Amino acid sequence: MIKQILNKLPRKSSSKSFHNDERNSEIDFAVVNSTGVGVNGDSDKPAKLSSSKSNTESVIVSYEALPSFRVVSSSEKHNLFIRKLNMCCVVFDFNDPSTNVKEKDVKKQTLLELVDYISSVTSKFNEVTIQEITKMVAANLFRSLPKMNQENKLLDAYDQEDDEFSMDPSWPHLQIVYELLLRFVASPETNSKLTKRYIDHSFVLKLLDLFDSEDQREREYLKTILHRIYGKFMVHRPFIRKAINNIFYHFIFETEKHNGIAQLLEVLGSIINGFALPLKDEHKSFLVHVLIPLHKPRILSMYHQQLVYCVCQFVEKDCKLADTVFRGLLKYWPVTSSSKEVMFLSEVEELLEVTQAAEFETFMAPLFRQIGQCLNSSHFQVAERALFLWNNEHIRNLTTQNRKVILPIIFAPLEKNTRDHWNQAVQSLTLNVRKIFSDADQPTFQDCQARFQEDETKEIESITKRQSTWIRLDAMAAKKTEPIVVSRWATTVPQS
Repeated sequence: MIKQILNKLPRKSSSKSFHNDERNSEIDFAVVNSTGVGVNGDSDKPAKLSSSKSNTESVIVSYEALPSFRVVSSSEKHNLFIRKLNMCCVVFDFNDPSTNVKEKDVKKQTLLELVDYISSVTSKFNEVTIQEITKMVAANLFRSLPKMNQENKLLDAYDQEDDEFSMDPSWPHLQIVYELLLRFVASPETNSKLTKRYIDHSFVLKLLDLFDSEDQREREYLKTILHRIYGKFMVHRPFIRKAINNIFYHFIFETEKHNGIAQLLEVLGSIINGFALPLKDEHKSFLVHVLIPLHKPRILSMYHQQLVYCVCQFVEKDCKLADTVFRGLLKYWPVTSSSKEVMFLSEVEELLEVTQAAEFETFMAPLFRQIGQCLNSSHFQVAERALFLWNNEHIRNLTTQNRKVILPIIFAPLEKNTRDHWNQAVQSLTLNVRKIFSDADQPTFQDCQARFQEDETKEIESITKRQSTWIRLDAMAAKKTEPIVVSRWATTVPQS
């Protein structure tokens, strides 16, 4: 009877069970209970931390620095490394710099120690370590980027001539995490076959999402890390290329707003440089459906240099692609933007430098019809940039070798510039180009001049004929509308 009564009484947890639970804890800080007091009783200096599941939820923890790697034995360093990684999984709110100042400093110092440890390790990282590293990196880096307050803020920022960019208040910690990830990926002690389980497709997609960050420093780190991942994990290469293509498609055909197009193109420039010959159909399709349509968006100036490098790489690797590239440029040639026209003309010059004579003949007629229109542009920078093409020796040789086709196309624009263009510099450059063709082939030049004069005479005659026709029609209309006086007693109206 007494035994049954004792069994019904509540049992007190043993000290042995408490110590076992304490040893199983991997993080050297204590989570407080609902009253706000920590397990160790330290409630004077709590740290408010943002939850990874919700921006509104928060927990209070006692956040204390762990011992340095220098004061522990070699056998204990690995366990300490894991504990420090877990400690750095805590994410602070940096929007208010006055909160958790001490805890932020502790975390920053701990992150610096982790970077030094990864750089100095001399043995292969095991699976547990790789898992903890990627978990800590994901907790700190993978976040929702702030949305732009104004719809056209991105476009306005791209129109600025200075190099100002948005500053992320959490960058002092993010930079160290990026440095840790970079050193981890580049480390010879990182086993790619083992690490690919954790740096997987989901991890890569989240990294690519961060390229839209407004902080240029973050995008530069991402560019370097993505390039290292592409080089180290061959199994991910097709997926990375496809994921970048999807970003470009979304940018070109839907939003025309993205902060990281230039950095992504820099990564692709290195990738294209390593393409084996002959080029695969996949790579040619990328040129036609991604790189060439990238000339369409308004913010072309922010990534044009990187885009030109990628396109030139294709033409250098396969000279037959020159025709595809130039006809694509003509398709997207700007109509109302003089600044984009200047960029297109600069790109034409770079592409023609790597174009061979045989391929040049396939597209020279439509290309120089467009250049002829640029020669007559009322915007002096467009006309001037078009005339500068003949300062390039390779282009000058290509055009003079094919002068019988090119000169008849551009002779009329050149002649009109010498007579009517308002800018003196354009007129002077036009005279220089005329002299190049005149010295190269005087008979062809004189034939073009005679044909131009004939066309001009015919045009004048046509204008005169149209004017006389309109004068005659005006006279007939005036005669038809003259008022006619009719007697009220008249039974018939005389016909005029």
